[in-house]
Amino acid sequence: METVAVIGASPSQERYANKAMRLLSANGHNPIPVAPKHETIEGKQVYSSLAEVPVKIDTVTLYVGPARQEKIIQEIIQAAPRRVIFNPNTENPSAYAQLKAADIQVTEACTLVLLKTNQY
Repeated sequence: METVAVIGASPSQERYANKAMRLLSANGHNPIPVAPKHETIEGKQVYSSLAEVPVKIDTVTLYVGPARQEKIIQEIIQAAPRRVIFNPNTENPSAYAQLKAADIQVTEACTLVLLKTNQY
């Protein structure tokens, strides 16, 4: 089971981040919601930042736009996951070199599509 930080998680089932949390769970992964404004999402404790997550993160799936990513990118580097998935509208080419220099794989893709097509 892979532990996946869902940055930008939402309690709204219409939001892609919420759909990703549910589909990750359905596929045997452990999604960890990271969002500063919520306490629980889909029955899971929410962390206000990646730095607060008390377990090792394997993958980060990002649902926060580039304008709000500067601090998040630094937290990702500190957490040292295996990879970061930049979902549509979160792409941030200026951050990719920093992540790659920290030996973190960068993937531009939709987490939902990756899961539904067995490419995750």
